[in-house]
Amino acid sequence: MPGRRLAALIAVLAVGLAFVSTAEARVPRDFVGVSSEDVFAHDGAYRNFTLGTQASLGVGAIRQVFDWARIERTPGRYDFSAYDGAVTAAAAHGIRVLPILFNPPLFHARLPIGRPTYPPKSNASMGNFAVALVNRYGPRGSLWRERPGARKLPIRSWQIWNEPPLPVYWGDQPSARAYVEMLRVVGRAIKRADRRAEIVTAGLPPSKLRGAIRLERFIRQVYKAGGKRYFDTLAINSYARNKRELAALLRSVRRLMSRARDRKAKLWITEIGWGDSGPPHRFVVGSLGQARRISSSFSAIRKLRRRLRLRGVVYFSWRDGRPYPPRYQDMWGLHTGLLDIHGRPKPAFGAFQAAVARLR
Repeated sequence: MPGRRLAALIAVLAVGLAFVSTAEARVPRDFVGVSSEDVFAHDGAYRNFTLGTQASLGVGAIRQVFDWARIERTPGRYDFSAYDGAVTAAAAHGIRVLPILFNPPLFHARLPIGRPTYPPKSNASMGNFAVALVNRYGPRGSLWRERPGARKLPIRSWQIWNEPPLPVYWGDQPSARAYVEMLRVVGRAIKRADRRAEIVTAGLPPSKLRGAIRLERFIRQVYKAGGKRYFDTLAINSYARNKRELAALLRSVRRLMSRARDRKAKLWITEIGWGDSGPPHRFVVGSLGQARRISSSFSAIRKLRRRLRLRGVVYFSWRDGRPYPPRYQDMWGLHTGLLDIHGRPKPAFGAFQAAVARLR
C-alpha cells in the first residue's frame, strides 16, 4: 500500500481541487491520461487506492497495452481474465481505458530475427482479435452483461499498434504503407463491431534512433498511402526537451495534417514524459527539471488545445518501473514516474496535479 506521505499529500491537494467546478471544466473528462501498468499488474486495495488517487487528480484515462499474445493463447480462443478486473475497477472511478492493440502470439506472428516485437502475418487475424475486444469491452460488451451491478464505462477508443516507424516494433524495414494496411483492416473490423468507435493511430515518435523513419516523413507517407480514410485521431508520442520543442512539434504535425486536408482529425499526445534519474539521456532532467517541464508543457498544451484540436495528453508514467527481463537493463524511461519505485511522490506529482487543475 502507498505510504502515509502520499495520502497526506493527496488530502492537501484535494483542497485545491475543491475550488475547480466541474461545470466550468474546459476539457473532456478523459483529456488527461496516464500510463499506469501497476493498475493492471496489481489488484485489490492497491488498485483501488491508485485509481482513486488518479481520479482525484483529474486523470480520466489510462493507456494500456492489451497484449494480444497474452489474450489469445491458442488460435481463436481468447482469455480476458488479465484485463477484466482493471477495466471494471477503472470504470468504477470514472476512468476510461485506451487500449493499445499490440504483440501478436507466435502462431500469428511474422518473425524477424532479433526483434522482440513484430507485426502479424495476417492483419485479418488482428482484426478478429480487435472484434473480440470490442465484443468484450465495447458498448454491448459481454463484460458489462456479466457484471450488471458494475458502473458501465465501455471502451470506445482503440489505438492500433505502437511506434511502427521504429525497427524494434516493426522489423528491419518499417513501412508506412504496411502500417496503413493494418489500420485499414483492423480499423474497419472495429467499426463493424462499433460504428461509433474512435480509431487512433499508433503513437508516432519523433525518434532519432538509427533505422527509424523520421516523424514528418512517416506522417507524409501515411497520408500518401491513403491513411486518412482509416483513422479518426492521429497520435504522437511527443517526447520533447522542453515546452518550446513540444509546441514546435505539435504545430509541425498539425501543419502536415492540414496540408493533407485532414483538418477535422484530432491530435492525441499518447506519451510525454521526462526522467528524473537513470542513464544519461536528453530527457533525463533531474527531479526539479521533471516537475518544471510538466508544468510548462501542460501550460503549452492548454494554450494550443483548441487551435490544434488536441484530443488529449497521456503522461508516461504514473510510477517508476524496474528493468525488464531477461536483460534487466536500466533505461531512462523507467524513471519518468510521478511516484518513485517505492510509491513515494516526487516533486513531479504536485506539478502534475497543479497542471491538470489549470486545464479545467
